[in-house]
Amino acid sequence: MSHVMNTYARQPVAFTHGDGVWLFDETGKRYLDALAGIAVSTLGHNHPKVVQAISRQAGKVLHTSNLYRIPLQERLADRLAEISAMDEVFFCNSGLEANEAAIKLARFYGHKKKGVDLPTIVVMEHAFHGRSLATLSATANRKAQAGFEPLVPGFLRVPYRDIGAVQQVAAHSRDVVAVMLEVLQGEGGVHVADAEYLCALRALCDERGWLLICDEVQCGTGRTGKWFGWQHCGARPDIMTVAKGLGSGVPIGACLAAGLARGLFQPGNHGSTFGGNPLACAAALATLDVIDETGLLDNAACVGNAIRNGFAVALAKVPGVVAIRGQGLMIGIELDRPCAELVEQALDAGFLINVTAGNVVRLLPALIFSDSDAQALVDGLAPLIRDFLSQ
Repeated sequence: MSHVMNTYARQPVAFTHGDGVWLFDETGKRYLDALAGIAVSTLGHNHPKVVQAISRQAGKVLHTSNLYRIPLQERLADRLAEISAMDEVFFCNSGLEANEAAIKLARFYGHKKKGVDLPTIVVMEHAFHGRSLATLSATANRKAQAGFEPLVPGFLRVPYRDIGAVQQVAAHSRDVVAVMLEVLQGEGGVHVADAEYLCALRALCDERGWLLICDEVQCGTGRTGKWFGWQHCGARPDIMTVAKGLGSGVPIGACLAAGLARGLFQPGNHGSTFGGNPLACAAALATLDVIDETGLLDNAACVGNAIRNGFAVALAKVPGVVAIRGQGLMIGIELDRPCAELVEQALDAGFLINVTAGNVVRLLPALIFSDSDAQALVDGLAPLIRDFLSQ
């Protein structure tokens, strides 16, 4: 009997090693990985440049704490600022921590700059921002929230992609200081915020003196075909959070600030013991270098289109297929019924996928996915979906 706390319904497989987009289990069976550790393994498995960067840094120093300068952290902050046009970076260890920092920063802004006693953040239906008490309160998942009440106050929820709902809030609440959203909702079912909506949010925040917070934990670091999802329309946020794929599997998160959010935090306002340690920063720098040097932003866009188009053809006119959507290598296939059993069926067939929101097959392949990988995924998974829907 395992002493691991029972917080996951784990699949009955353990992997011994990986190579590119493939994972191998204890029997030697290989699996095409279309999940990438839930958008974490950006460069696939065992990428030589990431392995080299981690190994080299492990032989020097792993951790010193943020009581001292960390040159690799400074380099990574500069690199992230360069590709995002943001101004400041706080490093932590996960998306949850990055979002927690964003919430704190918004509340701090409300108190210090707006004079608001009860700073409130507008959040979205179907959102998922984490499982700490504050991020769970910003999340719109009653199943995840159940049993952990009382939730943290200070959040107003509105429908996703409904600018009118946010405008209504603006007309009736004086306590709002920020709007927080995922540019692409992952756990909520792979819903994409269109350019018109994001630009309208940016304009409304500018008009009201609110902060715009973009949670790019899952969709950032090149997954959509741009470094960050908001760059498809140019609506730069005041606060942006990233994590998951930033370190290609080494835990690292970051909360970036610009505009009205710049310069707010000072020593003592926030912190992290492990955040931005030399090992994590080495992995992140290697990840960003490989993405840039090998054209993986364009690859994510092109291969993502190939996957969506492939499924659109393979599942055309199949009863029960509601929608095929996404951006880059963040793809959702919505069905008209719960479909969690497809995860195990795909596993048996040698494919790693995920189901989110109960009825959406979620695909998050590594950015190194090729056209042939895309074809193999469509050819293998589409028949499983057709068979499932025919039952």
